[in-house]
Amino acid sequence: PVLDTEDAWVSVEGPVSIVELALEQKRIHYPLVEHQFVLCTILYAIMRFSLKSVKPLSLFDSKGKNAFFKDLTSIQLLPSGDMDQNVLSIRQQFLLKVVSAAAQALCSSQKAKEVSEEELFPFEKGKNWPTLASDLAQYLQISEDLVKRHYVCELYSYGMDHLGEE
Repeated sequence: PVLDTEDAWVSVEGPVSIVELALEQKRIHYPLVEHQFVLCTILYAIMRFSLKSVKPLSLFDSKGKNAFFKDLTSIQLLPSGDMDQNVLSIRQQFLLKVVSAAAQALCSSQKAKEVSEEELFPFEKGKNWPTLASDLAQYLQISEDLVKRHYVCELYSYGMDHLGEE
């Protein structure tokens, strides 16, 4: 990009501007950043719902694990479309645990004081965990319909039929 500067700023001495520093940076490899984001989301879900016996790195194959420890500007081999069935099974179990925990948290909060989840967890306002799990399913190569059906079943099992019908 071309940076136009006024004549008054040309003679200024001092440290390099933040814009010039930003332009000198290497470009990041966006799929690698997205891969890191998925791991962060998984870790946050584990922490938020206190999920036991979940090993986050077991949700990724060897290429995916290796990519976590590389520079974000490097072009890395990321997981391909072919995935081991054991890894897919572990991913599916994890997503179903997240949806079950989200449904349980929603139902227990509404039965406790008739408060919404946004009031109970204000820092998570607008965060819909079942929708987030459905989005993760797409990245983790799991059927989104399977996650959505499980959520509906969980809502019905907790007596939240009106939400299940929606």
